[in-house]
Amino acid sequence: MEVDEISVHELKKLIDEGNSPFILDVREPFEKDLVDIGGELVPLGELALRTDEFEDHKHEPVVIYCRSGARSAEACKILMSEGYTDVRNLKGGILDWAKEIDPDLPTY
Repeated sequence: MEVDEISVHELKKLIDEGNSPFILDVREPFEKDLVDIGGELVPLGELALRTDEFEDHKHEPVVIYCRSGARSAEACKILMSEGYTDVRNLKGGILDWAKEIDPDLPTY
C-alpha cells in the first residue's frame, strides 16, 4: 500500500490559507510536550482502536505526522485500511518542520 506524502511547505501553505486539513499527531504524549505544531494526539499504538474518534474526517484531507515520518507512514496505512480516502504523511515530520518552517522549535 503506497502512502502519499505532503511537504512541510505544502502543509504550511494550506494552514496559512485557512485550508488546514485534519492533522493527526501519532507521537507519544511526552514528545508532544517537547514540541507541538498542533494536531490531535493519538499515539500510533492506540490508533487502530481509536479511529472512531475522528471518523467524521474519513472523506476529508488528513495529514499525519510524527518525529521523522516513519510512524506516520504506518498510521497512514492503518487509516487507509479503515476506508479513509485522502490521507497523507508529513514528509520528514517534526524534524523537517523545525528545519524548514520554524527553526526555533527544539529537535529531539
